[in-house]
Amino acid sequence: MNILLGVTGGVAAFKSASIVRLLTEKDHQVRVVATENALRFIGETTLANLSKNKVNVDLYSDTEEGAHIELADWAEKILIAPATASLLGRLANGIATDLLTNVVMASSAPVTIAPAMHSNMYTNQATISNMQKLSASGINIIEPDVGRLSGADTGIGRLPEPEDIVRYFLGGPLSGIKVAVTLGGTQEPIDSVRYLGNRSSGKQGLAFAKELRNQGAEVTVIAAHVDVDLRGFNVVWATTHQQMKDELENLKCDVLVMSAAISDFTVDSSNQKLPRTQDQQLTLIPTEDLVKNFKQSNPQTLVFGFSVSDSSSDWLSVARQKKSEKNLDFLFANTTEAFGEDSNSGYLLGKHEVDMSGSKIEIAKLCVAEISKQLLK
Repeated sequence: MNILLGVTGGVAAFKSASIVRLLTEKDHQVRVVATENALRFIGETTLANLSKNKVNVDLYSDTEEGAHIELADWAEKILIAPATASLLGRLANGIATDLLTNVVMASSAPVTIAPAMHSNMYTNQATISNMQKLSASGINIIEPDVGRLSGADTGIGRLPEPEDIVRYFLGGPLSGIKVAVTLGGTQEPIDSVRYLGNRSSGKQGLAFAKELRNQGAEVTVIAAHVDVDLRGFNVVWATTHQQMKDELENLKCDVLVMSAAISDFTVDSSNQKLPRTQDQQLTLIPTEDLVKNFKQSNPQTLVFGFSVSDSSSDWLSVARQKKSEKNLDFLFANTTEAFGEDSNSGYLLGKHEVDMSGSKIEIAKLCVAEISKQLLK
């Protein structure tokens, strides 16, 4: 996951180094945005080395879109730890005066803030009011601990330990739920060089995997051939129908999102490259229905399937029939026009039918919300 860590100017900024380390150890990509005052308390070199990315400080960095827009678009989740009273006040009132506040206001990513300050400041009515505004706007607040502060005082306002912050931040409504997402298109060998494949890019499956992870689920990606970046995920490669079958037969999970485009046929293949100087005949052998077989063997697992048909066909009726025959909990029906594109449209078939359209990320968010309702009811 792409995580943006904001660090502001307080004594507790030294804990941000451990937060970066804990996040990167979980294979997340971390970029740090630090205020100028933050660098009075922790070194830029430390944060850069731990994150393996440069530390972003300057709002006016020379980038194509502007530093705040580039970072805002990149971030999938934002964590600000520690957050000073000044930062809380500016964000609560829509005042963007530095790179960090500009990024937060320009991003649609979920934001979590961990305030840290002296007790007198934390209990000030202005701070309380600002935190109420932030919570009402959808920003998550990690309440500070009670303990030793920067001086001899003890009280509320101490930044929680990095392990507790990371546990809270990465958690979500689907915490503890194990999810497998298949994505991409299988490749069935014709000979030692050629294969029978399809145009599935893996974009929709990746959008599902990211959103499920953002909701706290433990996600494993089972990938066929893809055109997307899977860094940060636990990835199992299964590029043929048989390999995908083997992985699914051994799979134990709470949710399976079967977004991979698995070939309906294998080929009676040759161990050698077929010569082009001769006419060749390919024998197409129908494959097993893997998602149907998985649901039969794992009736307690919530299974989310996909139906893809030509737009010229009665694709919605075909999808309804597939959902019934395969006994799936959910099925997203769409057409081949979505292959390789960044947007999608179709119908989510569950207990009700819902018309959906938008970017593949937006589709994933809407569908995962329905999955969550089913799991958490």
